[in-house]
Amino acid sequence: MGFYSDRILPRLIHWVLGSRDFDKLRRQYLADAEGTVLEIGFGSGLSLPFYSPKVRRLLAIEPSDEAWRLAQPAIEKAPFPVERTGKTAEEIPLPGGSVDTAVSAWTLCTIPDAGRALSEIRRVLKPGGSLCFIEHGLSPEPGVARWQHRLTPLQKKVAGGCHLDRPIDAMIQSAGFGLERTDRFYIQGPKIGTYLYAGKAV
Repeated sequence: MGFYSDRILPRLIHWVLGSRDFDKLRRQYLADAEGTVLEIGFGSGLSLPFYSPKVRRLLAIEPSDEAWRLAQPAIEKAPFPVERTGKTAEEIPLPGGSVDTAVSAWTLCTIPDAGRALSEIRRVLKPGGSLCFIEHGLSPEPGVARWQHRLTPLQKKVAGGCHLDRPIDAMIQSAGFGLERTDRFYIQGPKIGTYLYAGKAV
């Protein structure tokens, strides 16, 4: 699994999440990011073209060296500095109250201790700061949810720890955030992996 998770999986994620449908979601839900932005699960830099001119600096949390290497062309084109700040959102190496906006796009599904990561995000946000998020998670349909629970152990093995069945909105609220906007909807594809939670928390 070492070679697969270190070299192959980052390329697969880059390919899957690089489609036009995902780009439309990034354009819609990352528009409010501004100032100093912390993006957890930065990946291969797919979000960079969709940040507004209000962003002055981006601090990236990314565990994969291969994904960071794949991100270099996008980083070079970015109109603001991009810095890899750390490798895990569960321990963010930044002082409290140091970022204006946090971004999580298809990331909370994978972090082993997502609750701890959300608490860390809340710690480093300035008063009045916000979290912009696009995540897949637990479906409201009982039949779909049952299959999500059944298949999550397999999904975790083949997709780098990804959970199909996390209740994203409840997790964000449990970390002390208020949900300013939450849109919940399916996108095209198998229902077990295409129910999205997207919006903004403060």
